[in-house]
Amino acid sequence: MSDLKSKTCKPCAPGTPPLSRPQAVSLLAQLPGWSLNDTASEIVRTFKFKNYYETMAFVNALAWVAHREDHHPDIEVGYNRCHVRFSTHSIKGLSENDCICAAKINALLGE
Repeated sequence: MSDLKSKTCKPCAPGTPPLSRPQAVSLLAQLPGWSLNDTASEIVRTFKFKNYYETMAFVNALAWVAHREDHHPDIEVGYNRCHVRFSTHSIKGLSENDCICAAKINALLGE
């Protein structure tokens, strides 16, 4: 099992299939706190913080990681929470890129 956070995202070639449920579950084992949706098409996690400032600092750090990887999540932000969803829109499902970014987001918090 390779360390996801040491990898970098790569564009999905046309016709690349999304990860199967077993593949997604296997990668998810490396991503504490993340869960797979019912259709195995995205991974999600809600992060909790003490206040708005900490939440926004996290969102900005997350945005920097996403920009560096050129792989962007859907983000919902509230006063003390940030809900993050990763899916690869070009293949209409999950790719390893989603898991790489999730691992890098976890690393922001020392996980």
